[in-house]
Amino acid sequence: MLRIAIATIAVALGATAVVAQSDVIAQRREIMKGVGAATKDPGGMLKGETPFDLAKVQKALATYQDAAQKMPTLYPENSKTGGETTAAPKIWEDMAGFKDHFAKFAADAQKASAAIKDEATFKANFPAVLKNCGGCHETYRVKKS
Repeated sequence: MLRIAIATIAVALGATAVVAQSDVIAQRREIMKGVGAATKDPGGMLKGETPFDLAKVQKALATYQDAAQKMPTLYPENSKTGGETTAAPKIWEDMAGFKDHFAKFAADAQKASAAIKDEATFKANFPAVLKNCGGCHETYRVKKS
């Protein structure tokens, strides 16, 4: 009887760990999808495909700041694999550098938010925010083929 109880507890703990791992992976995927969606309109504005819209730019920058605050907490040791993650092992090898990237991303987005008042200031400031975002992907994300 005791063996059955111990086995049941072990299975339950294992299942809880898998669910918790999947939850943080799912959370970070959703946040990154939100960042991608928020970037669509400003990206079109930079390319001249979409008219400049300050409200959409500010909304994107707010999304970036929110993501930058949440993302560093979503990489516990037990979330290195599974859930179709594209997180590179480099994240856990250089967690301080990884967190620094998010801090810089938040600071760049905040600085751009204060500086952008019109299309000219948008074109002068927004690319730096995107460069920081892309730089993190180059270092800390495994590209899927």
